[in-house]
Amino acid sequence: MPDKPDGHDVLSPAAGELLFLPLGGAGEIGMNLNLYGYGGKWLMVDLGVSFGDDAMPNIDVFMPDATFIEERRQDLVGLVLTHGHEDHLGAVQYLWQRLRCPVYATPFAASLLTAKLRETGLQDAVPLTVVPLKGRIDLAPFEIELITLTHSIPEPNALAIRTPAGTVLHTGDWKFDPRPLIGDSADEAALRSLGEEGVLALVGDSTNVFQPGPPGSEADVRAALTRLIGDYDGKIAVACFASNVARLESIAAAAAAHDRHVALVGRSLWRINEAARANGYLADTPPFLRDQDAAYLPDDKVLYVCTGSQGEPRAALNRIADDQHPHVLLGKGDTVIFSSRIIPGNERAINALHNKLVRLGVEIVTAHDHPDIHVSGHPGREELTRMYQLVRPSIAIPVHGEARHLVEHARLARQCQVAQAVVAENGEAVRLAPGRAEVVAQVRNGRLAVDGPRLVPLDSELMRRRKRIFFTGSATVTVVVDGDGRLVGEPQFSAQGILDAEEEKAEHDLVVAAVREAVEKLPRDHRRSDTHLREAARLAVRRTLNATHGRKPVTDVHLVKV
Repeated sequence: MPDKPDGHDVLSPAAGELLFLPLGGAGEIGMNLNLYGYGGKWLMVDLGVSFGDDAMPNIDVFMPDATFIEERRQDLVGLVLTHGHEDHLGAVQYLWQRLRCPVYATPFAASLLTAKLRETGLQDAVPLTVVPLKGRIDLAPFEIELITLTHSIPEPNALAIRTPAGTVLHTGDWKFDPRPLIGDSADEAALRSLGEEGVLALVGDSTNVFQPGPPGSEADVRAALTRLIGDYDGKIAVACFASNVARLESIAAAAAAHDRHVALVGRSLWRINEAARANGYLADTPPFLRDQDAAYLPDDKVLYVCTGSQGEPRAALNRIADDQHPHVLLGKGDTVIFSSRIIPGNERAINALHNKLVRLGVEIVTAHDHPDIHVSGHPGREELTRMYQLVRPSIAIPVHGEARHLVEHARLARQCQVAQAVVAENGEAVRLAPGRAEVVAQVRNGRLAVDGPRLVPLDSELMRRRKRIFFTGSATVTVVVDGDGRLVGEPQFSAQGILDAEEEKAEHDLVVAAVREAVEKLPRDHRRSDTHLREAARLAVRRTLNATHGRKPVTDVHLVKV
């Protein structure tokens, strides 16, 4: 049950009450899940994933815990996807069976989602409606209008969500790019018209709120790449975000200007290429080569586009850097251009990738060296200010950012004469109307990890134990006792990854002796207790290993009675 700090119950929005409830993407970047409640019904906007790092052992993908809305799915009128990025639609294939609601997306996002659903056998189960650009969706009591914006993927949409309590503009991810190359520029006329109609609240992207200066354009990136590629004679590889179709088109155009042929290296690039061409994008770009075919070209005639700009260990560029790719070899005289930015948290992985490439003799070129080879898909301060000037909302709700981004975005909104700016993180329900906007409740939220074929809460004992094992190691001791709790033979002990019994026999024997002593010192009645026997042995192992190796591993005690 949700906490109710003011006695408010968000199990069902009251009559005339409009609520906003983020379960993912507020207080973090990625993993977006947003809910709007009105008239006892709920509308979901986006359902995305994030990706694991060193702090999450053996976890590649995780997503919001949608239990709150899962328990109310009979009141969930639908899921509307703003665009096709993984952090906005990547969780549909994992969570839809728990929600079983209709899904709405524009053609490009629908193509990407269909491919994902096919992987899990859900392509015929999910009721997916393709909505045209600038289309409308009637999901009573919500009326939704799609407004075209620009971003680093085709067909990004803001949603004008109309209810009897007022209209909310949910921006999704966006920017104002005057020359986006792929798709139309942002529909400022529609935004201005919406502002004149009256907007109760703007729920908006905070990612680049600290970035000053005018917005960059994909057209500028194309020109910069064309100049840069002409400076090198050997093989060239360009690392970029796979979903940036405009960037793919620009790389192809820049390569053609220097008589180079482009090969795609990485499955996600081929998936994006397929979806783009199926929806009319890349129509003037020649078909890309497979990496095995490009291997026959002279060095100065080939350009590889690779996945792995963020140092992802399984991506193509990391396999090339490890000399483990079956068809692509890079070395002295070759160049890797990173047409991307470093996402916070990926610094270590990217630096490790750079170092491996440098050891091969590869020259590294980044946006630090040539700022024009990448432009962000998110709005900086000038663009945010322009959005507020056009829309003029009464309330600003920053999302898609860490705490520092949300607070700064709220500060900027107030400077833009927005009357109220409310900072709310995942699980905090904001009442937008009636009355003053404020956080009125805290509901259950969390994260689910993809662990093989199942979803596991990241805060579960299972995952906490796995994390402890990852960082502190594990140990196992077997203790055999008779009916009175007296030892029958020596305890058997192992600590994989902590102690080598052959190389460190003395230390190994110390642990065995400590376990034996701990068991023998137990009072007679405690020796007859399985609980006391296991705890005595467990503590003996941990204390001894802490003294000899500075480790307190997760310790399992196998108790055998004969």
